[in-house]
Amino acid sequence: MLSEGSSFVKGIALGGTFCLLLSLLGSFAPGMQSSPEDHHHHHIKAPTKDELQSLSDSQMVELSQRVRVYCVIMVQPSVLVYWSTAKDTWGKHCDQAVFYSSESAKALEAVDLKEQDEWAKLRKALKHAYDNAGDLRWFFVARPTTFAIIENLKYLILAKDPNEPFYIGHAMKSGELEYVEYQSGIVLSYEALKRLVNVFKDEEKCPERGRALWKLSEEKQLAICLKYTGVFAENGEDTQGKGLFNSKSVGSLIQDSMDKKNVDVVEGCCSDLAITFSGMSPNQMQVMMFGVYRLRPYGHNFHDSLIFLPPEGSDND
Repeated sequence: MLSEGSSFVKGIALGGTFCLLLSLLGSFAPGMQSSPEDHHHHHIKAPTKDELQSLSDSQMVELSQRVRVYCVIMVQPSVLVYWSTAKDTWGKHCDQAVFYSSESAKALEAVDLKEQDEWAKLRKALKHAYDNAGDLRWFFVARPTTFAIIENLKYLILAKDPNEPFYIGHAMKSGELEYVEYQSGIVLSYEALKRLVNVFKDEEKCPERGRALWKLSEEKQLAICLKYTGVFAENGEDTQGKGLFNSKSVGSLIQDSMDKKNVDVVEGCCSDLAITFSGMSPNQMQVMMFGVYRLRPYGHNFHDSLIFLPPEGSDND
């Protein structure tokens, strides 16, 4: 009897140890080591008003025209309403918006990747974007349930050099792995995407099909591949340190602020220069479109130093 009880305890201990080992290995990638010296710009912030005011008018015009964004929007034929809503709302503000799908559909204007696996699909979409972006040097990756304010994204990366490796969004951590949350949108500079496309060729460092005992999410797979190339996750913030890439909808964030009994609910909710809100229904996206681009308080002027003109030939608001 004692022997049976002892075996049972040993079994529990071994099982617990194995689970702990799996948890630790979930964020481990062999051969990768990083140090604070490797991580040059962990918190990405937009220029301050003082920094902008130090520029001449011609410099500001040049900057505003130089920042152009290629939007990689991942969609599913089974939810066409999300595709049409993203296309009709915030997608119009991208300099080029391309939709990527797992399969073809007559009603869906999208690149057919002929792929069901989420990680393999994302790889193919990013490779296509890299090959077809022309002179666009910034890339924004989003799910169809994400609403993005592209002008605020352009403001964040205004003074950033796309020939440097930037990987920006809502930075999170799992074990030792830092990654950008997919749901909130992912920003890649040209240099970061170039390195990523190159490491795609190395199956040892960046396999198209996972070889682990368990399947990592595509956002973590992406971070591991980028880490091999010396590109690390950066958290996008405003000058007050508030996050710009949100993993919830506006309504959810306001409710969270109310639950915390904040004196100023809106101030406690989100940044004035927020770039994304997530988990949005098509109806919520249309409401956001009205609130962000059409509703104007009469007599109120925000005195913005820059104007981001719509892409040539677009019908955006």
